[in-house]
Amino acid sequence: MLHPDLVIAICLAYVTILFAVAFAGDRRARRDSGGWLSSPLVYTLSISIYCSSWTFFGAVGSAARNGLEFITIYLGPTIVFVGWWIFLRKLVTVGRVHNTTSIADFISARFGKNPTLGAVVTLIAVIATAPYISLQLKALTDSFQVLTFPRGAVTAASSTIETDYVLAFWIAAGLCVFSIIFGVRNIDVNERHHGVVAAIAVEAVVKLVALLAVGLWVVGLSDWDPALVFAGAPASIIDPAETFGPRWLTLLFLAAAAVICLPRQFQVTVVENSNNRQIQTASWLFPLYLLLLCLFVIPIAIAGMERLPAGSNPDLFVLTLPMQENYNTLTLLAFLGGFSSATSMVIVSSIALSTMISNHIVMPLALRLSLLPQAGAEAMRHFILTARRGAVIFVVLLGLIYLRVSNSDALAAIGLISFCGVAQFLPSLVGGLYWSRATAAGALVGLVCGLVLWGYTLVLPSFGGTALMSASTITDGPFGILWLRPHALFGLIGYDPLVHAVFWSMAANVSLFILVSLASEPTPLARFQSMLFVDVFRRQTETEQRIIRRTARIADLRQIAERILGPAEATWLFADRDVHRSIIAGDEMISRVEQRLAANVGAASARSLISRVVSDETISVQELKRLAGEAEQIRAYSEELERKSRQVEATAAALAAANQRLREVDAQKDEFLSQISHEVRTPMTSIRSFSDILLAEPAMQEERKLRFLNIIQNESIRLTRLLDSILEIDQLRTASTRHTPVDFDPEEILTSALESCEALAHTAGTTLVQRRRAGSVTLSGEPDKLAQIFINLISNAIKYNDAPKPRVSVSSSSSRGMYEVRIEDNGRGIAKQDHERIFMKFERGPVAGHQGAGLGLAISRQIAEQFEGKLFLDENAKAGACFVLQVPISGGEG
Repeated sequence: MLHPDLVIAICLAYVTILFAVAFAGDRRARRDSGGWLSSPLVYTLSISIYCSSWTFFGAVGSAARNGLEFITIYLGPTIVFVGWWIFLRKLVTVGRVHNTTSIADFISARFGKNPTLGAVVTLIAVIATAPYISLQLKALTDSFQVLTFPRGAVTAASSTIETDYVLAFWIAAGLCVFSIIFGVRNIDVNERHHGVVAAIAVEAVVKLVALLAVGLWVVGLSDWDPALVFAGAPASIIDPAETFGPRWLTLLFLAAAAVICLPRQFQVTVVENSNNRQIQTASWLFPLYLLLLCLFVIPIAIAGMERLPAGSNPDLFVLTLPMQENYNTLTLLAFLGGFSSATSMVIVSSIALSTMISNHIVMPLALRLSLLPQAGAEAMRHFILTARRGAVIFVVLLGLIYLRVSNSDALAAIGLISFCGVAQFLPSLVGGLYWSRATAAGALVGLVCGLVLWGYTLVLPSFGGTALMSASTITDGPFGILWLRPHALFGLIGYDPLVHAVFWSMAANVSLFILVSLASEPTPLARFQSMLFVDVFRRQTETEQRIIRRTARIADLRQIAERILGPAEATWLFADRDVHRSIIAGDEMISRVEQRLAANVGAASARSLISRVVSDETISVQELKRLAGEAEQIRAYSEELERKSRQVEATAAALAAANQRLREVDAQKDEFLSQISHEVRTPMTSIRSFSDILLAEPAMQEERKLRFLNIIQNESIRLTRLLDSILEIDQLRTASTRHTPVDFDPEEILTSALESCEALAHTAGTTLVQRRRAGSVTLSGEPDKLAQIFINLISNAIKYNDAPKPRVSVSSSSSRGMYEVRIEDNGRGIAKQDHERIFMKFERGPVAGHQGAGLGLAISRQIAEQFEGKLFLDENAKAGACFVLQVPISGGEG
């Protein structure tokens, strides 16, 4: 045995070192919050708070009892962090952008800053964390008792020793003191707890070194032969067939959920995060840490089962193995590793839960019952800090009470109860981040039902019939109703109690979350918050000012700010000159004050405080219409609102774009003139050359002379076409040539255009297909101009069709006062990003080998606009390109 005074002295010395580290961290953070305090390494080590005494002591015990089942506790978080880009990146970004202070604040803010939802999440978190804290207290108490047992640790580990609840009380008291001193000093919960995080990082190193030291010592024993040891190991440890099954998969799911949903994990992973580089490093470093931590679990478990007396507590093999061999220094190091694992978990959990209790239960109740102090800022600060410090004591005391009344001796069994409880947050978290239709009602009903079923099927039976639920109810169901038995609910029998509880609680939670969300409508604020959360990477700068217009008296706002934040910060908030000259505060000022209040009392309480002084609150119907549509509609409305709200910036951007376009057009003009000059010179040179030959040889043979004249004629026609193109440029620019419009049947024009293109189609080997045609239709305008559009589109479809069996289909219809013609081909099509570009001057299609000025489509669109119609490419064409011409019918008939 080790003398109790020695163990206590070492623990006090170790805690003193942690105090010094935390104090130095806080002092350094006040000077510079950057540097090593915000490094990815410290951030990753703080996440290792996931590895509590359960993973330090209990993993070996779990391996001894249930074989490879313990791997799930490490594998679940590994999957989550390795795949960080899918979920963690979005979770952390939302938390950082919206300054969320806890998992309750996160879920409440996502669903319209709903205070009831925040309170329910807090209640579940407190109830779910109580077993976990009791687990840490039990681990610390048991390990201390074994270490100081008069007849030796090995005898203690193999004997039944009653838990020393007085010792557990003093351990709990010490943890409360540390938590309050370094975790609950300021009311701004957005402030990073640099001192606590630094101390946790040190503890992470200590527990890793301790477990690796014990593991290396075990495999370094003189008679340790891996081949012989594993060959003689019990099948329950090394045989996968004994382990893998529904329970193994359930544990994997719970571990993956816990690394996100445990309040302490959310605190260190999301609240304490300051940049993406931290989570990116943690995505590989944290799994590596877990790998090192579980590396020697099976060797230690096998060694304990072989070397220690039968009946020894496997949860304490890490301590009793080296103590049996009189390695007291290694034993103390192992004890400090477990001590670090337990204390860090309790400290951060109590800090996170104290914030949640204060912000989502105490403050809302104080507001509703008018219990907030009126004396001033210092009184308010004292009230909030007292509430949080009291919450720390309450949370740890609740864990102590659970330790007293629970009936489970296995550390892993206690931890899994907590894992199942916090897993109830997962549907609301995942649904809130990826499903914009999710509502607060759905989340609330799902959480409450999940909580009830978790408590009924797992928590209450864990007391073994000694508290709250009788033994007869556990075995026979309430009032003898067998199908209501907690471990065989609704007749589902033959499953492990944990699998059974997870199935029913999560099935009810997820199902009701989806069904109630589909059946209910979100509030305007909740709808907007859903857009910000779901689409966080595009909307990091947007606020609720976009849909909610509020006004309040500046004097009232300032009074609230001074009460919560203090006079100094309130003065800074209202330092703007415009504010001093105003009586009424606008949206921006109200939102700024609310954001600062939220950092101190949570989003829901801050909104309640602000709502008390807001005199007018309206909702932008136009913005709600924008939010109600599909994604494309949302983008369109957003662009419209941005243009209206930022006219100066939009005008400057438009001028810059216009200048850029002018430069591009100028370059295109130079290119076009170069091309035209080259193409004009070519036929002119040919004409002149053949003319010179004819003049120089009057006696030339008639056949040869006719051939040369034919060439001259063809070149002249080519030259004429080029000159016509130049004239069309001017026509396109000025649109000055106007004729008196006449009424005509466009179907006749379309038929004529098809006949004109038959020869071209025949030459190109293209099949022209006429599909459904419109009946009698009357348009008003110039028939020749419409024919020009038809011929240009059909000939382009023939020339640019590169399909093995080219086909061009033409159809027309009339509906709702519009005449529509669709010209489709089965070629390669036109890329979506080029749908507008090809209608610009001098732009050509993607198929090489066809020359032209690039004006046909630009002129065709100009003519369509003269008909008050439009010409565009159908984005939904299944194959090839589909040009659509829509023109209003004369008189609106059709």
